[in-house]
Amino acid sequence: MPKNKEISIAHLGLLNKLRKAGRLKDPRIEAAFRQVPRHLFLPGLSIEQAYADEAIPLKKDPGGLLVSSASQPTMMSIMLEQLDLQPGDNVLEIGTASGYNAALMRYLVDVDGHVTTVEIDKDLADQATRNLQMATIIGIQVVHADGVLGYAPRAAYDAIIATAGVWDVPEMWKRQLKKEGRIVAPIWLDGVQVSARFDLQPDGTLLSTDNRPCAFVYLRGEAAGPDMRRRVGSTSLYLISEKAGELDTIALHTLLSDDHEYCNLEQQIDEYSIWYGLQLYLMLYQPEDVTFALYAIIEGQQAYGMEGRGIALFDQASAMFLPYDGNGQGHCFAGSDALFRMQAAYDEWDALGKPRTESLRVRLIPRNQEPPTEGRVYTRREHYVQVWLETTS
Repeated sequence: MPKNKEISIAHLGLLNKLRKAGRLKDPRIEAAFRQVPRHLFLPGLSIEQAYADEAIPLKKDPGGLLVSSASQPTMMSIMLEQLDLQPGDNVLEIGTASGYNAALMRYLVDVDGHVTTVEIDKDLADQATRNLQMATIIGIQVVHADGVLGYAPRAAYDAIIATAGVWDVPEMWKRQLKKEGRIVAPIWLDGVQVSARFDLQPDGTLLSTDNRPCAFVYLRGEAAGPDMRRRVGSTSLYLISEKAGELDTIALHTLLSDDHEYCNLEQQIDEYSIWYGLQLYLMLYQPEDVTFALYAIIEGQQAYGMEGRGIALFDQASAMFLPYDGNGQGHCFAGSDALFRMQAAYDEWDALGKPRTESLRVRLIPRNQEPPTEGRVYTRREHYVQVWLETTS
């Protein structure tokens, strides 16, 4: 049984880490993290694990893929900042998981506010209810249901937050928002996922000017989109792309089985610049004859002489994989054409002033309206998703 001193030290350590990283700018969010003990929502974990700034797996599907997790505290603080909850707000959460995020929001909306959280898995909903009881937190309604329909009995909402990656924003969420309402949701854009803060516009569109790269499990149920992950053969290499279903993995396996060479961009580039900048540019401005993808190799394993995560470009005859942590060194297969394409994209991004996520704009336009003609446009179930970088060049 952990002692109170051990818990306090671990809890304070997490707060200090978040504060030093600039993630607790809002004193009310800091107070919420201070008030709500995370370990009570992660029974069975050590205190050290419970207060690590890491996502914690909660449930996997029969194939071993993660379907639910307790989010990383850093990401939670970012999304709570985007959500901007105020005392008295009525908030809906899609994806209860452990119940920890709902508890933080309960603190933020105060005694006059309301928190409703919807979980598709009954076992997780029941566990979250027990966790909330253990933490003696009241005033949260946990609903076992598919979140695609929101939760009409407690509408209208000042804010809705999804804690799983969405392919589109369900129409029912919009209908259950107040006119000045906002939705914070991780949305998939050609493999890249961003936590977007959508504000409802007078014309019925949703506009996000605050977008933060992230990585969440897929939303499940009726609102689920196509699986953007594609495994290459029987290896541990997964590609994540809007075009995942079109990839010829047999041909790709043959290409990647060719000679592997290390190759370098002309400039060094750190992980932050790829994650928050270059990959967004590649996502939006890739040529038609090139496929852009994120890649991930199962932790602790290798595939085709590579490991870890990063971004990749493929053309018909070659491929380049650029690791996030490679500082500009990548892996080239079957020649240098893909490297030249990657370098050209880097040069274009550099010429624009290296725009980053702060310049990213995302607009959701109902399918009954005219599709946009500018930016990159993805056609989804209920919306056209218009994405662009707002630069001064």
